[in-house]
Amino acid sequence: MLARLSPPSEELQERAIEVALEEARQGMADGEVPVGAAVLDGEGVLLSQAHNEIEGRGDPTAHAERLALSGACQKLGHPRLPEGSLVVSTLEPCAMCAGALVLARPSWLLLGAMDPKAGACGSVFNVISDERLNHRVHLLPTRESEVCGELLQRFFQDRR
Repeated sequence: MLARLSPPSEELQERAIEVALEEARQGMADGEVPVGAAVLDGEGVLLSQAHNEIEGRGDPTAHAERLALSGACQKLGHPRLPEGSLVVSTLEPCAMCAGALVLARPSWLLLGAMDPKAGACGSVFNVISDERLNHRVHLLPTRESEVCGELLQRFFQDRR
Protein backbone atom coordinates (compact mmCIF):
# COMPACT_ATOMS: atom_id res chain seq x y z
CA MET A 1 0.00 0.00 0.00
CA LEU A 2 1.20 3.50 -0.74
CA ALA A 3 1.55 5.90 2.16
CA ARG A 4 -0.21 9.23 1.66
CA LEU A 5 2.48 11.39 3.14
CA SER A 6 3.93 14.59 1.76
CA PRO A 7 7.47 14.30 0.46
CA PRO A 8 10.28 15.50 2.72
CA SER A 9 11.13 19.19 2.47
CA GLU A 10 13.86 20.23 0.05
CA GLU A 11 16.03 21.23 3.01
CA LEU A 12 15.68 17.76 4.54
CA GLN A 13 16.40 16.16 1.18
CA GLU A 14 19.59 18.20 0.80
CA ARG A 15 20.81 17.36 4.32
CA ALA A 16 20.02 13.69 3.82
CA ILE A 17 21.87 13.33 0.53
CA GLU A 18 24.90 15.05 2.08
CA VAL A 19 24.96 12.38 4.79
CA ALA A 20 24.76 9.67 2.12
CA LEU A 21 27.48 11.32 0.03
CA GLU A 22 29.80 11.56 3.03
CA GLU A 23 29.20 7.86 3.72
CA ALA A 24 29.93 7.05 0.07
CA ARG A 25 33.20 9.01 0.26
CA GLN A 26 34.15 7.10 3.41
CA GLY A 27 33.43 3.82 1.66
CA MET A 28 35.56 4.87 -1.29
CA ALA A 29 38.43 5.73 1.07
CA ASP A 30 38.06 2.21 2.49
CA GLY A 31 38.28 0.66 -1.00
CA GLU A 32 34.56 -0.01 -1.32
CA VAL A 33 32.27 0.95 -4.20
CA PRO A 34 31.18 4.45 -3.09
CA VAL A 35 27.56 3.92 -2.10
CA GLY A 36 26.20 5.60 1.01
CA ALA A 37 22.80 5.46 2.66
CA ALA A 38 21.00 7.07 5.56
CA VAL A 39 17.66 6.50 7.23
CA LEU A 40 15.78 9.37 8.78
CA ASP A 41 12.49 9.41 10.61
CA GLY A 42 9.53 11.58 9.59
CA GLU A 43 10.85 14.47 11.66
CA GLY A 44 14.22 14.37 9.91
CA VAL A 45 16.11 12.74 12.78
CA LEU A 46 18.97 10.57 11.56
CA LEU A 47 18.37 6.99 12.69
CA SER A 48 21.22 5.28 10.87
CA GLN A 49 23.84 5.75 8.20
CA ALA A 50 26.18 3.36 6.40
CA HIS A 51 28.38 2.77 3.40
CA ASN A 52 29.23 -0.38 1.50
CA GLU A 53 31.33 -2.80 3.58
CA ILE A 54 31.35 -5.74 1.19
CA GLU A 55 35.14 -5.99 0.91
CA GLY A 56 35.85 -5.08 4.54
CA ARG A 57 33.44 -7.63 5.97
CA GLY A 58 33.87 -10.21 3.24
CA ASP A 59 30.08 -10.23 3.01
CA PRO A 60 28.31 -9.88 -0.35
CA THR A 61 25.19 -8.59 1.41
CA ALA A 62 26.96 -5.73 3.25
CA HIS A 63 25.43 -3.07 1.00
CA ALA A 64 25.00 0.45 2.36
CA GLU A 65 21.20 0.39 2.11
CA ARG A 66 20.84 -2.94 3.90
CA LEU A 67 23.23 -1.90 6.68
CA ALA A 68 21.48 1.46 7.16
CA LEU A 69 18.02 -0.16 7.21
CA SER A 70 19.19 -2.78 9.72
CA GLY A 71 20.76 -0.11 11.92
CA ALA A 72 17.60 2.00 11.93
CA CYS A 73 15.34 -0.97 12.71
CA GLN A 74 17.65 -2.10 15.52
CA LYS A 75 17.65 1.41 16.96
CA LEU A 76 13.85 1.46 16.92
CA GLY A 77 13.58 -2.13 18.15
CA HIS A 78 11.17 -2.95 15.34
CA PRO A 79 11.62 -4.60 11.91
CA ARG A 80 9.69 -1.87 10.13
CA LEU A 81 10.28 1.83 9.86
CA PRO A 82 7.70 4.41 10.83
CA GLU A 83 5.60 5.81 7.99
CA GLY A 84 7.60 8.99 7.77
CA SER A 85 10.99 7.33 7.33
CA LEU A 86 13.19 8.24 4.42
CA VAL A 87 15.94 6.10 2.96
CA VAL A 88 18.70 7.88 1.10
CA SER A 89 21.17 6.32 -1.31
CA THR A 90 23.78 7.67 -3.67
CA LEU A 91 23.10 4.87 -6.19
CA GLU A 92 19.90 3.10 -7.14
CA PRO A 93 19.49 0.00 -4.96
CA CYS A 94 20.01 -3.48 -6.39
CA ALA A 95 17.31 -6.16 -6.25
CA MET A 96 18.41 -7.31 -2.77
CA CYS A 97 18.33 -3.80 -1.33
CA ALA A 98 15.06 -2.93 -3.09
CA GLY A 99 13.53 -6.04 -1.52
CA ALA A 100 14.85 -4.96 1.88
CA LEU A 101 13.23 -1.55 1.33
CA VAL A 102 9.86 -3.14 0.64
CA LEU A 103 10.20 -5.32 3.75
CA ALA A 104 11.25 -2.39 5.98
CA ARG A 105 8.39 -0.24 4.62
CA PRO A 106 9.83 3.28 4.54
CA SER A 107 7.72 5.82 2.68
CA TRP A 108 10.44 7.45 0.59
CA LEU A 109 13.59 6.56 -1.32
CA LEU A 110 15.71 9.58 -2.13
CA LEU A 111 18.11 8.60 -4.91
CA GLY A 112 21.31 10.21 -6.12
CA ALA A 113 21.87 8.26 -9.34
CA MET A 114 20.07 5.60 -11.32
CA ASP A 115 21.86 2.35 -12.18
CA PRO A 116 21.05 1.23 -15.75
CA LYS A 117 22.99 -2.04 -15.24
CA ALA A 118 21.53 -3.41 -12.00
CA GLY A 119 19.05 -0.89 -10.59
CA ALA A 120 15.89 -2.33 -9.09
CA CYS A 121 13.97 0.89 -8.36
CA GLY A 122 13.02 1.87 -11.89
CA SER A 123 16.00 1.25 -14.20
CA VAL A 124 16.19 -2.50 -14.82
CA PHE A 125 13.53 -3.66 -12.35
CA ASN A 126 11.02 -1.73 -10.28
CA VAL A 127 10.69 -3.74 -7.09
CA ILE A 128 9.70 -0.78 -4.89
CA SER A 129 6.62 -0.03 -7.03
CA ASP A 130 5.48 -3.56 -7.83
CA GLU A 131 1.73 -3.72 -7.22
CA ARG A 132 1.96 -7.41 -6.33
CA LEU A 133 3.87 -6.58 -3.14
CA ASN A 134 2.30 -5.42 0.11
CA HIS A 135 4.20 -2.11 0.26
CA ARG A 136 5.46 0.43 -2.23
CA VAL A 137 8.08 3.12 -1.68
CA HIS A 138 7.88 6.58 -3.25
CA LEU A 139 10.94 7.48 -5.35
CA LEU A 140 12.46 10.96 -5.19
CA PRO A 141 15.40 11.62 -7.52
CA THR A 142 17.79 14.26 -6.16
CA ARG A 143 19.43 17.23 -7.78
CA GLU A 144 22.76 15.70 -6.75
CA SER A 145 22.74 13.05 -9.47
CA GLU A 146 25.73 14.63 -11.19
CA VAL A 147 27.83 14.60 -7.99
CA CYS A 148 26.84 11.00 -7.24
CA GLY A 149 27.54 9.92 -10.80
CA GLU A 150 30.96 11.61 -10.81
CA LEU A 151 31.92 9.93 -7.53
CA LEU A 152 31.06 6.51 -8.95
CA GLN A 153 32.76 7.24 -12.26
CA ARG A 154 35.96 8.39 -10.53
CA PHE A 155 36.03 5.24 -8.41
CA PHE A 156 35.79 2.92 -11.42
CA GLN A 157 38.24 4.97 -13.51
CA ASP A 158 40.80 4.73 -10.70
CA ARG A 159 40.31 0.95 -10.63
CA ARG A 160 41.06 0.48 -14.34
